[in-house]
Amino acid sequence: MLATAPLSFWGGIDVETGTVIDRSHPAIGQSVAGRVLVMPSGRGSSSSSSVLAEAIRLGTAPAAIILGEADPILVVGALVAARLYGRSCPLVVLAAEDHAAVAAAPFVRIAPEAGDRARLDLAAAP
Repeated sequence: MLATAPLSFWGGIDVETGTVIDRSHPAIGQSVAGRVLVMPSGRGSSSSSSVLAEAIRLGTAPAAIILGEADPILVVGALVAARLYGRSCPLVVLAAEDHAAVAAAPFVRIAPEAGDRARLDLAAAP
């Protein structure tokens, strides 16, 4: 799912369903659950980390999050969920030109590599 504007998980996502509930966000009504969420950055509130962790626990979180700017709050949420619940939500930060290419791709595959690196494969079909 492409979110053209930053999204806060706290107050922006219904943790029970994964639906965007922020009335001012262009993606209102869309679900992030099980989808790759592509957005320029996260937005605000340190509580977003706990909402993301809870969404991961409930299975309503994105399958992965691809950002144009690093967001340590979202990283904390993903790390807490991995530690407490053994469930993950990969986060990838890309350079501007790569972020634009991913945003335009119909399918994205994220493959882990050594250390904290990941490889993105942009495909025409899954």
